[in-house]
Amino acid sequence: MVERTLAHTFASPLGLSLIPGGEIVLRDARTGSTRTVTLEAFELARTPVTGRTDATPRHPITWNDAVRYCNTASRAEGLAPAYAITDGGTVEWNTAADGYRLPTEAEWEWACRAGTTGPTYGPLAEIAWTAADDVAAAQAVALKTPNAFGLFDTIGNVWEWCWDYADPARYGDYRSLRGGGWADEAWSCRASVRRGSAPDAVIDDVGFRLARGAVGEPGQAQGWSADADTRRAHIAGPLPVGWTPLGRRDQAPLNRSAR
Repeated sequence: MVERTLAHTFASPLGLSLIPGGEIVLRDARTGSTRTVTLEAFELARTPVTGRTDATPRHPITWNDAVRYCNTASRAEGLAPAYAITDGGTVEWNTAADGYRLPTEAEWEWACRAGTTGPTYGPLAEIAWTAADDVAAAQAVALKTPNAFGLFDTIGNVWEWCWDYADPARYGDYRSLRGGGWADEAWSCRASVRRGSAPDAVIDDVGFRLARGAVGEPGQAQGWSADADTRRAHIAGPLPVGWTPLGRRDQAPLNRSAR
């Protein structure tokens, strides 16, 4: 029922752009580490997913609903669904599937930057809906200037879900969000800023954008690796206060969102 509802109410009005391959350096603020990711070409929607009858990004959207929609959209077009979803809610990514999916963080940041190296791909007032615009809700997509890859609203308007875990050592199953929202200040609306939240969290300024492309091997693709997730989640000895490593049975509940 959820998938049927999503299929009839969501849209990606301007289609997908082909994003060229390249190389990007990602930074982990908590550990102070960096890593270089080499990306293959892939496709990414030019806007966040919107409603069928208007151009406003659909929000609030949980991560779980976003992956279900990806599968629904894939089946509707005769494509192989990217995600296997168990009755218990576990989600596995079939990287060989040609269907729609969420971008990895590496893909998202590479696509957002579009060859630029600064905090944003242009002046915020020209490219993004943020707190400076003094708006009270999400705005129609594609009203501000796109980046060099033809993407609109990657910065501001609504935060966008990515596939990756935010920090599996500290925040358990929280997934990553990128881009900033309509009520965020300039410091939070940058290509490199990350935020994380639970996959079932309902947060008003959160939406998503479709990606497509079979770009990897089982368990790894485009800067993401299941083995790396396991290694990142491993903490020997007593847990720091408030930490909830992925898979640890002795973890305590956290707040629903983290930056």
